Amino acid sequence: MRYIYSFIIIIFLSACGKQKVDTIIHHAKIYLVDDAFNTANAMAVKDGKILAIGTNDDILNNYSAQDVIDAQDKFLYPGFIDAHAHFVGYGKSLFEVQLYDSKDWNEVIDRVKQFAANNTQENWITGRGWDQNKFPNKAYPTNELLNKLFPNKPVLLTRVDGHAAIANAKALALAGVQPNQQIVGGNIETKNGQLTGLLIDNAVDLVQAKIPTATKNDFEKWLLAAQKNCFEQGLTTITDCGLMYDVVDMIDTLQQEGKLLTKLSVLLSDDKKNYDKYLLKGTYKTDKLFVNGFKIYSDGALGSRGACLLAPYHDKHNWYGFLLNTQQHFDSVARILSTTNFQMCTHAIGDSANRIILNIYKKYLAPNNDKRWRIEHAQVVNEKDFDLFKQASIIPSVQPTHATSDMYWAEERLGKQRLTNAYALKKLLQQNGWLPLGTDFPVEDISPFKTFYAAVVRKDSKGFPQNGFQINNALTREEALKGITIWAAKASFLEKEIGSLEKGKKADFILLDKDLLTVSENEILQTKVLAVWADGKKVFSKK
Repeated sequence: MRYIYSFIIIIFLSACGKQKVDTIIHHAKIYLVDDAFNTANAMAVKDGKILAIGTNDDILNNYSAQDVIDAQDKFLYPGFIDAHAHFVGYGKSLFEVQLYDSKDWNEVIDRVKQFAANNTQENWITGRGWDQNKFPNKAYPTNELLNKLFPNKPVLLTRVDGHAAIANAKALALAGVQPNQQIVGGNIETKNGQLTGLLIDNAVDLVQAKIPTATKNDFEKWLLAAQKNCFEQGLTTITDCGLMYDVVDMIDTLQQEGKLLTKLSVLLSDDKKNYDKYLLKGTYKTDKLFVNGFKIYSDGALGSRGACLLAPYHDKHNWYGFLLNTQQHFDSVARILSTTNFQMCTHAIGDSANRIILNIYKKYLAPNNDKRWRIEHAQVVNEKDFDLFKQASIIPSVQPTHATSDMYWAEERLGKQRLTNAYALKKLLQQNGWLPLGTDFPVEDISPFKTFYAAVVRKDSKGFPQNGFQINNALTREEALKGITIWAAKASFLEKEIGSLEKGKKADFILLDKDLLTVSENEILQTKVLAVWADGKKVFSKK
């Protein structure tokens, strides 16, 4: 018995010499995603930050904690970061009609009818996700059935990309929309003197402006639901692109109350109210919120033919798409923001829009600057314009799953030759040597594993096409991992706080059951998130 007591005393004395921390995780393969892309086996966390990283013996012999986790040789990564998404919009969409992957307009109508029956208290019916490119004839729908089914209740159903919508007659009447009405940067479709309900780009705003303002309870419901789903996917930080200042205030309140644990980097919408609110006081930063840029829209989407092209659409005679504002407006915003610390981050899909914005940026940016102005999407770039990214240190912020979603019809829109310079991840990476990756959810699926898979394998979730879509523009696995961690952090000036697992950084990390760097490509999408920590606190654990 005295030998047992002696052993206990030895263990006790040994523990007394160790530094106390909050959490130890050991026997893991830890990808640090630091400059040397090192790996380690164990990590100690204290007060929400990483205190030490090393071998199992290094950590276990020098630190003690009540929460000691044996990872059983599973795989630890920095918390994933989505460099371009719509967190608030996604949360809202979870409580609307889900129209994603509808096979035809009749299925859309059926889903709306079911939603309306289950949500009779709603004053408006809103939904998102339909895509006419998935319908048998690929033609835009009209609102005739919606008018018959809902003559007294406004309905607004937004296309998957957010750049088009169908509104019923009641919604159009509330917004005062008239046949043949003209609008800058948008289109209100009229046939035979009648509104069809189809609204493109800025025209959608006319109806959206009539939807009642959300309450704090609405935001809390939306954002906590979005947070739950993000944590389950290993996402600990999101860049939300295009918010109004009052929505940012709501986010800040929920974070300060300890309800919203997700970190958010926010790009403010291109709106006078936002400029008036923020330009004089400058960027805003807390432990979980960074308001550091403005989101500008130069054109629409390729799927709705709103992207602005240098030559006509291959499938629509003499149609070039259009800009959503004047070039003078874009130049004015760039001139103003160039004198501030705010980033200018501009949505540009078509090769004409990309050329215009790249040249405006170049006008105000010195070579080798570190302002990190971004082109969001950079989807179709003329071969003569790629080097403009490098000349002015302009950062392309891209979403790999856009390529694997659009590949079925992109050649119809662009033609074979122009398609070769679209979704060109590798070519864009080569301009500055780093490339932030996102999803654009809810336009695409929330999954960062699909982002990784699409970037590396260039296939959809069913493994199509067999040899990958334009596989010459695939990223390596290391590049893709950096794109959803350290490069995504760098895109928002957060690389000194998050994005890699290094001493002193915030303890945002995730435990996976598979090694993304070595697992077969067929298993990437089967990877499971086992646990997630944000600021050292476990926020998700797989049951």
